[in-house]
Amino acid sequence: MFDIYSRILSIEMVQTVLKILYYTSYVWLPVFLFFSLWSLWITYKRAQFLAKQDYIFLEVKIPKDVFKSPKAMEFFMASLYQTFGEANWYEKYWKGSLRAHFSLEIVSIGGSIHFFIMTRKSYKNMIESNLYSQYPGIEIYEVPDYTLPISYDPEKVGMWAAEIGLSKPDAYPIKTYVDYGMDKDPKEEYKIDPLTPFLEFIGSLKQGHQAWFQIIVRAHKAEDKDPKTGEKIDAKWKKAAEAEIEKILAKAKGEKDKETGKPVPGTTRFLTDGETETVKALERSISKVGFDVGMRVIYIAEKELFDMSNVGGIMGGITQFNSSLNGFKVSSGVAPKYKWFPWKDRSKKTMNFEKGILLDAYKARGFFYNEFKRSHFILNTEELATVYHFPGNVAQTPTLSRIPSKKSEAPSNLPL
Repeated sequence: MFDIYSRILSIEMVQTVLKILYYTSYVWLPVFLFFSLWSLWITYKRAQFLAKQDYIFLEVKIPKDVFKSPKAMEFFMASLYQTFGEANWYEKYWKGSLRAHFSLEIVSIGGSIHFFIMTRKSYKNMIESNLYSQYPGIEIYEVPDYTLPISYDPEKVGMWAAEIGLSKPDAYPIKTYVDYGMDKDPKEEYKIDPLTPFLEFIGSLKQGHQAWFQIIVRAHKAEDKDPKTGEKIDAKWKKAAEAEIEKILAKAKGEKDKETGKPVPGTTRFLTDGETETVKALERSISKVGFDVGMRVIYIAEKELFDMSNVGGIMGGITQFNSSLNGFKVSSGVAPKYKWFPWKDRSKKTMNFEKGILLDAYKARGFFYNEFKRSHFILNTEELATVYHFPGNVAQTPTLSRIPSKKSEAPSNLPL
């Protein structure tokens, strides 16, 4: 190997190139160092900023009677669209300030179902007031993080973990509560709630089994650049949806004559029912507020109790939101920096390493920054409210703990 390098360095052209690099190093070396260190600086400042934030966990206890449709939850989701903290260059790059992210979680611990929300402490009052305004009968408590006691020891614990992505481009919506007719507030006996199968299954898990479903969200912003104008555009979502609509309409308009530019007779047609519905769905999707989203699912149990068949039940519940336009699927399980492993095969050692990384990422509620940065997707408020909402009596899961009765204040005219 040394002889090969010696021969290469002895080539006259290589020596010339090295001399040029050496004598011009005062020009290119500072530039190289600046761009190399810039990403490290950003990572450091963001880590510093996140470490200073005080995060809390809120558990929402649901009343026995919830008559509102997921539209009430959609109102709450809109309140999570918080863009503060990244207003200018100084905030983003010198202070490392970041817009808030929230974690919406549905958890089964031994079959007992819980709804959690992780947030910065500064947003606690905002979250509580917006939830109470839509669901007056709920109760909200600040609780410890349920994941802290859990660690992954392959000798004692069985675990399946995955990150969830979309099966098609972000512009196409999943099947929402509007598609199920829940926006019309039907009577409980006529409701078809797509969240119910998931709750029913995780509610059937026995003692010693846990299922965690995590949805991390932050306000979506147009951060792409138009290659022609240099202006910021939303290429991944709104622009992509508009392009798809144009493509569908162009097919119906037919072929154009190259000389006149007019449609060729006989090639124009009406939109099909499927194309019409697709255009409507795309238009409705981008008409609402969008969020960057990351999803994770973890099933964990004691090794002797672990049952891989439960994974099918959990994922089966999540795929209730799938439609012909879009849906959820299991995506890559590890962050890009961990894509390379010292093992070439899918051995147990490799998979255990991946599981440990995913568990750490789940517990850190990280998805958008630094070591836990992943490729996220975009959902609007309607889609988020479909995946995470408080079910009515249509969900008869016995292990879904509900508040026995709606509380009310005592009459003001009672004698003292």
